[in-house]
Amino acid sequence: QGQLAESGGGSVQAGGSLQLTCAASGGIFNNCRMGWYRQAPGKERERVSSESRTGTLIYEDSVMGRFTMSRDNAKNTLSLQMNSLKTEDTAVYYCAAYGSICYGGTTFWGQGTQVTITS
Repeated sequence: QGQLAESGGGSVQAGGSLQLTCAASGGIFNNCRMGWYRQAPGKERERVSSESRTGTLIYEDSVMGRFTMSRDNAKNTLSLQMNSLKTEDTAVYYCAAYGSICYGGTTFWGQGTQVTITS
């Protein structure tokens, strides 16, 4: 069983919304910084949103103003609310946990969830 588990992917029309959720173990949620990445067919994995060392949320330029990442401390979950979706947002989305105090600098990845945006 993995340490991170994404859910919430699916297929929606352009302009629609989806919310992705990443469930994490308590140890990871409390000790690691977290973020979302995506990989489109034929492209490299890219960062969508992430937590900096100072706690600032960083967003990739193309999703700024459309995507919002947040934590639910009561549920040990990380969410990504995606609005005004575009066909170019189609990708497999991965949850990641990382950082220098994250189990000795380990980076954890979820199994990924497919997001498909149709025109």
